[in-house]
Amino acid sequence: MVTKTKESEKAATLPAQQGSKTATPSERFTAMVMSEFAAKTGMPSLTPFQKRLIQNYFISIDIALKGAEEKRLKKSGKYQDPLPVIWQNINMEPLGPHVVACSRIGFDPALPNHINMMPFKNNALNKYDIVFIEGYRGKEIKARKYGFEIPDDIIAEVVYSTDVFKAIKKDVNNKVESYVFEVKDPFNRGEIIGGFYYHRYDDKPYKNKLMFYNKAEIDKRRPKYASVEFWGGEKATYNDEGKKNGTEKVEGWYHEMAWKTIFRAACSDIAIDSQKIDDDFIKLSEQEIHDDSPDFRNDVANNQAKETLDITDAVEVKEKAPEATEVSEAKAGSGAPQPKLGF
Repeated sequence: MVTKTKESEKAATLPAQQGSKTATPSERFTAMVMSEFAAKTGMPSLTPFQKRLIQNYFISIDIALKGAEEKRLKKSGKYQDPLPVIWQNINMEPLGPHVVACSRIGFDPALPNHINMMPFKNNALNKYDIVFIEGYRGKEIKARKYGFEIPDDIIAEVVYSTDVFKAIKKDVNNKVESYVFEVKDPFNRGEIIGGFYYHRYDDKPYKNKLMFYNKAEIDKRRPKYASVEFWGGEKATYNDEGKKNGTEKVEGWYHEMAWKTIFRAACSDIAIDSQKIDDDFIKLSEQEIHDDSPDFRNDVANNQAKETLDITDAVEVKEKAPEATEVSEAKAGSGAPQPKLGF
């Protein structure tokens, strides 16, 4: 474990006053994040925009903790974890570097589908790690920042039975891949039969790339622990004691899930440029190894609070609800008791 520097200790006990201005919890969080990062790698050069992003991470994490703690308290007996989901029980050591890495890449947790945070129990430490889960827009941002040959446009579509889709693949007589896509009846499109994505290069059209999938191929990419709230299907129901007492059918949001599956595949198909890899990319890659564990995937799929829709490559997660993204620092920091921070 890294020994805290005098600066990090100062951040941990930051006084309520900074000049004539009262320091908000998010400002103290920002100071802690920068100090923790400096203790490991030296002080990064952060722009005012990136510092604001760090404050957005504080707000988003605080919302995630409150939601998880509320859900914990609703459980009873042996089903309730005895460790409260509060700031004092967060494993702070890896949090600062991850926040800095995400903010430098450009992920903004206040915007839909960029990045999500959730607490995940670290039984070895008896604390909660904050894990970072890329939304589909976050995956696009990372692909565009670190990609080798970045397309000018990424197009993803879901194809229904009444639509007209014709793939024009490259061959000896055709030097440019393309497609024909027509929605015949936009308000009664029939059943979903597949989908496609298209990488378009304006200056080098010979690099254009078309990939298409039938419904079975889309379903094959469905996360193993995907929640039926998203994909539809049968869902188990439980009584107040946590015992299964039947099932119910859930309609889900299959169109959205199919589209996001295709879009994420389109972003994943952009090769990474090894010359662009930096410490921020490596930091996110380190966590992706952790995120691939079955326990983590199962926890995300089954225990995260209901929010709006998104999936990752490994698990399905819920993005922030629109009202959550509108929380401002003033709203989070005034008019209500301030969260007690464990740093």
